[in-house]
Amino acid sequence: MNMDLPQEWKHTTNIYEVNVRQYTKEGTFKAFEKEMPRLKNMGVKTLWFMPITPIAQLNKKGNLGSPYAASDYTSVNPEFGTLDDFKHLVNEAHRLGFKVIIDWVANHTGWDHIWTKTNPEFYLKENNTFKMASGMDDIIELDYQNEEMRLKMIEAMKFWIKETNIDGFRCDLASWVTVDFWEEARPELEKIKPLFFIGEFDELENPEYGKIFDASYSWKWMHKSADFYKNNEPISELVDLLRKYSQIGDSSMRAWFTTNHDENSWNGTEFEKYGDITKPMAVFSATWNGIPLLYSGQELPNLKRLEFFEKDSIDWTCDCKMADFYKTLLNLKSLNPALRGGDPNVVTYLLNTSANDKIFAFIRKNKWNEVLVVLNFSKEDVEFSIEDENVSGIFNNVFDGGKRDFSNGKSFTFKVSDYAVFENKI
Repeated sequence: MNMDLPQEWKHTTNIYEVNVRQYTKEGTFKAFEKEMPRLKNMGVKTLWFMPITPIAQLNKKGNLGSPYAASDYTSVNPEFGTLDDFKHLVNEAHRLGFKVIIDWVANHTGWDHIWTKTNPEFYLKENNTFKMASGMDDIIELDYQNEEMRLKMIEAMKFWIKETNIDGFRCDLASWVTVDFWEEARPELEKIKPLFFIGEFDELENPEYGKIFDASYSWKWMHKSADFYKNNEPISELVDLLRKYSQIGDSSMRAWFTTNHDENSWNGTEFEKYGDITKPMAVFSATWNGIPLLYSGQELPNLKRLEFFEKDSIDWTCDCKMADFYKTLLNLKSLNPALRGGDPNVVTYLLNTSANDKIFAFIRKNKWNEVLVVLNFSKEDVEFSIEDENVSGIFNNVFDGGKRDFSNGKSFTFKVSDYAVFENKI
């Protein structure tokens, strides 16, 4: 099997979302390029760049506008640099071993996108003008009944594959676009090269999209887990939801995350949402069946909400205190076959403990390879034991390097925010 094809590397990858505008003081491709060796050392595998196309000026929000309101699908936002700058970045990323995907905003454009002048028939209309997207007055909706528009959209996506050699797309609001467009687009685009597709939709709500995309968002988990912490909801509700996700099967994967560009700017930092269980939630995201998704600055950690329509650089003045934490998790995900996402050879067992109302524990197995994860999802210290026959033998603690023989006892004493990850790798 060709290990360089998405069909293979998607099982062991992780995704790091790059907010180019806020990543550096310069806010450019060239400035970000200097950060890539650090991210490689941290174990990052796939770089996802938020939209790199020019931003519409008509009805834009704030001083700089939203990257999700494009004015042209086949040009580069001058704020970030030039097309040649981006080509150089992709080439350098590939040299370092990264895969590169770009954000693709197919549902809508900005009000002065070039198509509004050359092809106004490409848009939905309302009250004799372009139809504004739901709840967002800086963008207007495209008409997916228009065959010519669909073909032009596919051609625009082809441009980036041919010109810059990207490895795939993160598709914004994928389920707002009719499913038959993606069914048409993906095979046409893959005539150029095999690609990786992650869609912004929840497969529990839009199962038909899961047949096209390699991975999808776990929005229900994101909201339920935040409510769980803030409202002191029972852990059993999280377990029930995870069982529903697991029933989808392994033909597609879920992306697990504690924050992203939307969540950070509009709903609060991961610490605002998850408080004491922020790190246990991050461990879950990296070890459960699927793909871990990180956002710019989590390795610091970033404690502020980043402005969306203004320049608001991440503050990199201190050491990246979380980098080693993520490096351990990302390398474990990549190297231990028990953490392969979307692989039917991997079996995940939820574990019974003496504190099932406070502790979330599971073990993932792929033949003789095992990863055991134990998380304190409560707001208090807990003494407990694992009471499950699926755990036995000698494991290594991936964070402190210590060995533990679970044949001689499975008891733990956890403080608030504690977690433990063990592996048994052949």
